[in-house]
Amino acid sequence: MERLGTGIGWRPEIADAVERMPGIDWVEAVAENLCPGHLPESLRRLRERGVTVVPHGVSLGLGGADRPDAGRLLALAERAEALGSPLVTEHIAFVRAGGPLTASPRLEAGHLLPVPRTRDALDVLCENIRIAQDALPVPLAVENIAALISWPGEEMTEGQFLYDLADRTGVRLLIDVANLHTNHVNRGEDPAEALAGLPLEAIAYVHVAGGFERDGVWHDSHAHPVPRPVLDILTDLASRISPPGVLLERDENFPEPGELERELGAIREAVEKGGGARADGAWRAAAPVEPSSVSTDPARQRLALAQTALLSALVAGTPVPEGFDRVRLGVQARALAGKRADVVAKVAPELPVILGAGYRPAFLAYAQGAPMTDGYRRDALSFAEQLLLSGKLADARARRELREWWLGRSGPTPRSRRPAVRLARATRRVLLRH
Repeated sequence: MERLGTGIGWRPEIADAVERMPGIDWVEAVAENLCPGHLPESLRRLRERGVTVVPHGVSLGLGGADRPDAGRLLALAERAEALGSPLVTEHIAFVRAGGPLTASPRLEAGHLLPVPRTRDALDVLCENIRIAQDALPVPLAVENIAALISWPGEEMTEGQFLYDLADRTGVRLLIDVANLHTNHVNRGEDPAEALAGLPLEAIAYVHVAGGFERDGVWHDSHAHPVPRPVLDILTDLASRISPPGVLLERDENFPEPGELERELGAIREAVEKGGGARADGAWRAAAPVEPSSVSTDPARQRLALAQTALLSALVAGTPVPEGFDRVRLGVQARALAGKRADVVAKVAPELPVILGAGYRPAFLAYAQGAPMTDGYRRDALSFAEQLLLSGKLADARARRELREWWLGRSGPTPRSRRPAVRLARATRRVLLRH
């Protein structure tokens, strides 16, 4: 496995700072935010300097009941090839549910949700990962996620689940030590036990990130400094094996470059501290087990029903499935709605400008009865349409601007901005009123 070194998550907001930052060996970029034919100039310059760039996917949903979408796999492969990446990464999570397997409407979470650690879920995940591996031009590594909720009736610990996954597929692991800390606070899982159960030789690299605790729940925000407990878990991991790469994630609330550099320094120190207590063995790749010829279709059906019931409770207000913590599900539901509001505000930045302080409460009210079904851009349009139809937008100026915004983006092609065309539209509206 290639030694990556110390890296940082590349984001457009800190692109210039990352380019000037000393000691950056590699960067990771969110795959869905990149266009292979029009890569950001910052990433091009980093590549020219020999800095490795790894695309990090967030939308495959490898832990979902459906087989991976061929179009999403092709898009991830194209980004890996455009960047000359040594590997690509994704998550052990599901992000959508419903559809043909359950004869119900398709639902989107807009977030990474945990898969149950059961034999059914493992069988489905292994087959999905093999499908992805066959479609990708470079090795795949998959990441453990943070979770607010626990599935009832789980059959394995996180360490056992990840060990069996790597053993059966040969997939690499991206271990997020911040997520281990999150699961320690939220689900009572011991990070040391999880590390002890991992196939350490399968680790491709490590994520480190910050978060915050509120009312006994840890939120993996990627918007706060890395806390000491997360660095301690990194030291524990580094005492067991020399990680090929370690990367700092920060997705928003970006501090000054100097603060990011200090966090990177603390990460290096944590790795060095762990290395002092380690006796390295030989590096060996995990050997995949031959796939079983038994059909996974029954397992997919059972998993689909379970995941759809959970996601529906989170985003559509249906009853909480038996065995789940109702209070914790409420926290997760509010977190999902809040993230939807934040991402829609980034995808359609005009909406908060048009609606001002009323944007967020209006969107959260909309989200309670309107699950996301087709991505954030469609979500923004649906929100604007529902708000206009509801008649609840009292401000005439905001109503007019929102209508113009919606009309300009809801058709198959953008509305023309030419004066003659705009005059014709205005004349037509006047005539229609009479």
